[in-house]
Amino acid sequence: MNYQEFTRKIKADSFKMASLPHDMRNEALLAIIKALSENSDAIVSANAKDLKHAEADHLAGPLLSRLKFDAHKLQETLNGISDLVKLPDPLFQTVLERELDAGLTLFKVTCPIGVIGVIFESRPDSLIQIAALCIKSGNCCILKGGSEAAHTNRILFDIIKDAGIKAGLPDGFAALAESRADINELLKCHESIDLIIPRGSNSFVQYIMENSKIPVMGHADGVCHIYVDKSADLHKAIPIIIDAKTQYVAACNATETLLVHKDIAARLLPILKEGFDEKNTTLRVCSTAKEIIDCEIATENDFMTEYLDYTLAVKIVDSIEDAISHINLYGSHHTDGIITEDATAAEMFMGFVDSAGVYQNCSTRFADGFRYGFGAEVGISTGKLHARGPVGLDGLVSYKYKLYGNGHIVADYSEGRKSFHFKDK
Repeated sequence: MNYQEFTRKIKADSFKMASLPHDMRNEALLAIIKALSENSDAIVSANAKDLKHAEADHLAGPLLSRLKFDAHKLQETLNGISDLVKLPDPLFQTVLERELDAGLTLFKVTCPIGVIGVIFESRPDSLIQIAALCIKSGNCCILKGGSEAAHTNRILFDIIKDAGIKAGLPDGFAALAESRADINELLKCHESIDLIIPRGSNSFVQYIMENSKIPVMGHADGVCHIYVDKSADLHKAIPIIIDAKTQYVAACNATETLLVHKDIAARLLPILKEGFDEKNTTLRVCSTAKEIIDCEIATENDFMTEYLDYTLAVKIVDSIEDAISHINLYGSHHTDGIITEDATAAEMFMGFVDSAGVYQNCSTRFADGFRYGFGAEVGISTGKLHARGPVGLDGLVSYKYKLYGNGHIVADYSEGRKSFHFKDK
């Protein structure tokens, strides 16, 4: 395949995609929901093939959990797309209107990014969510899923592509890359692809950044923390911590490290260990915590590990300042929470922890586009430019400046005949 030519065609279709009215984009999404629902049995059957191959290849338990895509998961995903349809149009929105001078008016208006390449892990629901978000935001997408989900991704893509074209979307609104070799070829297409969103290991994301001129948005590891402050309510703390770790261990927003203030550790840790024993969760603890509960000793590496499994690192800290320093040093700037009844401590934590999401008295598992009311998410960004946190519609649009004048020239202003008065409307 000639990837340069392939992506140039998609780039040409991105301008058609950008001009489609909101109603047409929504109608395409509704058609896709209907088509996926009608083909539920075939989708589940294709996923069963992937699961069988993955089990034969001894794929790790958490990855198998991500790969599984049954009728219930499909319906949950379609519910998210239905919510997406109800959201307002993210395009053509005026976010600034400023009169520079009489008859000279500046508008800042949202527009699509263009062509977005998304490389994602084994979760088949990601393919549906990404395609739907790109349609809603007027972008074309190139999708590359993991080989372990090849059968599921292919049937999902074929259904989405067919329904989208029948609903009036341009042919290049979505494309599927299936081989690993495709990635390196796509990374060379910086003239046609406007943004890459990789979802994978830290080393993989770094590889993408180092081997392409295409801008990259996304996150690698999800080393999330919960800090239990000395003023925490234990009745809140126990279920929050257990949920954050075990509700779905394979998610990037699952808590991987628990930090506990020394003044509350003796009361919290024995109760917490009982709860985690019931969940078959291993605790790896610092030497001070081991004096309270008999668990495996943690190494420094444990505090920078994204387990994606039933393992939790535990460390006792002397102060909230120590907790914040630890998180900013070892964390991945994804999502971190504090459990406390002290509003001042909460504001200090939320102000100084350098993460995309900072929470008080709730599970880190809330870090999700669907749970934020975005309808879905294309991924979670831990960077600080353009988009941060769960990336929904607002993270998939850019903007342009439109300036309307009436014979205005810069010389009049630079030579003092006219002056700007800058009035916002």
